[in-house]
Amino acid sequence: MRKLALSLVAAVGFATPALADEDDAFVTFRVLKPEVALQMAQAAMAACRDEGYQIGVTVVDRFGIPQVFLRDRFAGIHVYETSQRKAWTAVSFRTGTSELAESTKAGSASSAIRNLTNALPLGGGLVVYEGNGAIVAGIGVSGAPEPALDDICAQAGIASIEDLISF
Repeated sequence: MRKLALSLVAAVGFATPALADEDDAFVTFRVLKPEVALQMAQAAMAACRDEGYQIGVTVVDRFGIPQVFLRDRFAGIHVYETSQRKAWTAVSFRTGTSELAESTKAGSASSAIRNLTNALPLGGGLVVYEGNGAIVAGIGVSGAPEPALDDICAQAGIASIEDLISF
């Protein structure tokens, strides 16, 4: 009988936190470790460098706060701002910036998004998702000859860490 009572107490003790999660005042989320964010940025830069592009790349956390910025030696000075804004825009709107560029063209219902201070709907910003579909980061690349090429380098960065984040 005593074993049964202890088992019930233990079962209730283990079950209570699971039930309390619904009413808990806190949420949990994932962000990339700085080392993983750096690995992604380095891979994006290497992909662009292999194509002969000098770029800047920024990785932001899920809230748009920068974790990493890398600038290749001959990249223009504008890449600091543009790569950061592309990454911020991607996580803020939960969509790649090339797609956002298309959906916010002049005359569209969402065109006013272009008036926001930090938003930059210009290709090169991608959202980074973990294996269960939650946003863990954003990556922004700037400096390739056209935005579609920035996208390719950003995607190469994401591909370099997919095995680490797709559990």
